[in-house]
Amino acid sequence: MRKLKLTFLMLLGLAAAISCKSQYEILLNSGDVDAKYDAAMELFSQKKYAKAAQLFESMSVLTSGTERDDTVQYYWGLSNYRNKDYYTAESNFARFMENFPRSPFAADAQFYRLDCLYRATYRWELDQQPTRACLAYIYEYMRERPEDIHIPACQNMLADLQDRLDRKDFEAGKLYYSMEDYPAARLKLQNVLKNNSENGYREEILYYTAMSSYHYARLSVAQKQKDRYLNFVDDYLNFVGEYPESAHRKELDRLYRQVQKFLGRGGETEEK
Repeated sequence: MRKLKLTFLMLLGLAAAISCKSQYEILLNSGDVDAKYDAAMELFSQKKYAKAAQLFESMSVLTSGTERDDTVQYYWGLSNYRNKDYYTAESNFARFMENFPRSPFAADAQFYRLDCLYRATYRWELDQQPTRACLAYIYEYMRERPEDIHIPACQNMLADLQDRLDRKDFEAGKLYYSMEDYPAARLKLQNVLKNNSENGYREEILYYTAMSSYHYARLSVAQKQKDRYLNFVDDYLNFVGEYPESAHRKELDRLYRQVQKFLGRGGETEEK
C-alpha cells in the first residue's frame, strides 16, 4: 500500500512538471502579447534568463511598431546578456541601437554591446583585431557619453585592452632578443616606441634595447666593436635618464663600466 502511495505521488509530481512545461510551451507559441510580456518579465525577475529570452524573442514580431517594441527588444538582448550568451546579445544590442537610437534604454544597450565586444577579445598572444575594434567602440562611446555612469568601467576596459596591445608589441621585440638576433631586437624595440612612446612596457623595452646593443657589440668583429659599444652607451644613458631607480640599473651599470674601460674612458657610471 505504501509503495502504491509513493508511486501515485511520483506520478502526480511528474504530471505537474509536464503540465508546467506545457504551459510555458503553449505560451511561447501563443499570440497573447500581454500574457507573454508579463510572463517574460516575471521570468526575467526570477533570473530565468534563457526562458525569458525565448519569450521576448517570440513576441518581438508581435510588438514590432508598437509602444512596447523597444522594451521587448532591449530585454531580449539583456536576457541573453545575463544568460552569458554574449554573441547573441551583441547582435541584439547592435540591432537595438540601429532601430532605437533615442530610446531611454539606448545608453545601457550601447554599453552592454560594448561589454559583449570586450568579452569577445583574446589574450595578448592571439589575434588583436577584435581588441582594436573594441577600443574604437569604447572611444566612440566615451566621446558620445562623457558623463555616463559606465565611464569608469569603460576606462578599466581601455586600460586592459591597451595593455594587451602594448605587451604584444613588446613581446614581439623581446622574441628577437630571446633568439639572439640582437640587431633585429634593437630595431624592433626602437620601432615599438617610435610608434607608441607611451607603451606601458617602456622600461622593459629600453632595457632590452640596451641589452641588445651590448650583446651585438660584444659578439661583433673587433674592428666594429667600438661603434657598436657606443650605441650601447647611448642606450644606457637613455635608460638611466628615464629610470634611475630601476631594478635593472645595477646590471646595466656593471656593463657600462666594462664598456667604458674598453673605450678607454675609465669606469665611472652616471650619477643616479
